[in-house]
Amino acid sequence: MRRLHLCAWFCVMLLAPWLENDLQAQDETTRAGPQSIVSSAHPLATEAGIRILKDGGNAFDAAVAIAATLNVVEPMNSGMGGYGTILIYDAKSGQVRFLDSSGKIPMAVDSDVFREPTPDFENNRTGARSVSTPGNVNAWQAMSDEYGDLEWAELFEPAIETAENGFAVTERLEQMVAYSFDSFPQHAREIYSVDGRAVRKGDLLVQTDLAASLRLVADHGVEVFYDGELAQRIHDEMQTRGSFLSIEDLRADRAEWWEPAEVEYHGVQVYTASPPATAFPSLIRLGMMSCVDRSVEGRDFGHNGVDYLHYFAEITKHAFWCRLKYAGDPEIQPPPLDMLFSREYWQAEVARIDPDRATEFEPPGLSASTSDNTTHFVVADQHGNIVSATQTLGNLFGSRIMPPGTGIWFNNSLAYCTFEPAGNPMDAKPGQRKLSGDCPTIIFRDGKPWAALGTPGGHTIGQTVPQMVMNLADFDMTIAEAIAAPRVSFMDPNRLLVENGIERSVVRQLKRRGHNIQMVGGLGNAHGLQVIWDADGNQWHYAGAADPRGEGTAEGL
Repeated sequence: MRRLHLCAWFCVMLLAPWLENDLQAQDETTRAGPQSIVSSAHPLATEAGIRILKDGGNAFDAAVAIAATLNVVEPMNSGMGGYGTILIYDAKSGQVRFLDSSGKIPMAVDSDVFREPTPDFENNRTGARSVSTPGNVNAWQAMSDEYGDLEWAELFEPAIETAENGFAVTERLEQMVAYSFDSFPQHAREIYSVDGRAVRKGDLLVQTDLAASLRLVADHGVEVFYDGELAQRIHDEMQTRGSFLSIEDLRADRAEWWEPAEVEYHGVQVYTASPPATAFPSLIRLGMMSCVDRSVEGRDFGHNGVDYLHYFAEITKHAFWCRLKYAGDPEIQPPPLDMLFSREYWQAEVARIDPDRATEFEPPGLSASTSDNTTHFVVADQHGNIVSATQTLGNLFGSRIMPPGTGIWFNNSLAYCTFEPAGNPMDAKPGQRKLSGDCPTIIFRDGKPWAALGTPGGHTIGQTVPQMVMNLADFDMTIAEAIAAPRVSFMDPNRLLVENGIERSVVRQLKRRGHNIQMVGGLGNAHGLQVIWDADGNQWHYAGAADPRGEGTAEGL
């Protein structure tokens, strides 16, 4: 697992320069618009969404354009070769729905290659054998077919233009390419280099192969990716590289709609992805925090106070344990959500917490991986529709496999399975659903949509999201303040990651209670929006925010 943890740590430290500026400086990351809002991890992706909205598209159309453009401008984090989790609110029907694009594990997978005593088993978890069925393109079309207003091909125009014409490399992209460049295949190095060296900040990155692939999908639909020209190129490269993925897996892939998971927390209704996603621990955390008695005299339950953070840290450990214990395919081994979401369960578990001492985390015989190499975006339109989407390749540039001539990086999704003990619910089992840990979230208040948010961050995702929800519901923060506020996150086996913005006196007190503190520059790169209602209950406008930890923007229309 060392390579995975090093990659996650690299991304955490990479965010530090942005945090060291000023987390409270919101001028460049916050926008409000009377009709529509977009917030994404790159200004060009945000512009793509705004462009589609201006052209008469709705939030679902804009979401496809944003996702496709992020494939171009954040090639290390997401794209056609990746997977993800999408939560939508359809204003016409009043429904919140979960669209799963995580795909299924290839039918030919032999999970023993990811475990000892197989030689090179650790490298198998990150290379060709870790590639799983990419579900993003099918999900984009499923959303477009069911809810979109514009023609499919139109949604890809911003991404194709950006790939063909090029864009200026950012500092963050420069660093991530430099970190990964030596492991790129030669044809990919040629794309990501200038005069024989890796691209640097300010260089123009042109991706003609990727533009051609996007144009094929725009002109011919998803069939070209799953059963046509692109599918054959993918199959040939995967077979050459020893991957388990085949064209039969691509042909069998389907995007799936599910009912979301939900709980009530301090007067708001919180929706997120249900199993087969593993977002449910975020709701367990909120449920347990709602049962903490914050009125105890002499205790500091103010925002990021020592007792607030102590209880959250202990609760987040238990919720992480629940993920490892209960995650499963809902049609094979469904998690017991009725129990896990019950107030009786929350109260009983909170009662076990020592208010003055941290406990050692004892996993149920499993382990987990982390990664920040993901992206999240939100978009809402003038009709009230909302999309909150998290998409990823797994590691930086995924498996580092790019079929020649396609410009498409492929995921290393299977790296995020849990291989010990063999046969556990999150093992890599042929043909079963991949259990994604993404946590896109939509919040209702007074029966109406109130906010939507999400973040990258591996298993820290389900810890960052509830902290932002509590910032909104408990501390009356704006969406920008809720996203910018300092965070903590448990990381197994027994570390509490604490952002530099947490007061030093609080950190010292947490250490005295036995928490193994590790200071970090930043956790996640969240994006969110808030629906602003007037006194008469009419929608007034949207507010949106991009995380100051990243390079993204929020724009209103």
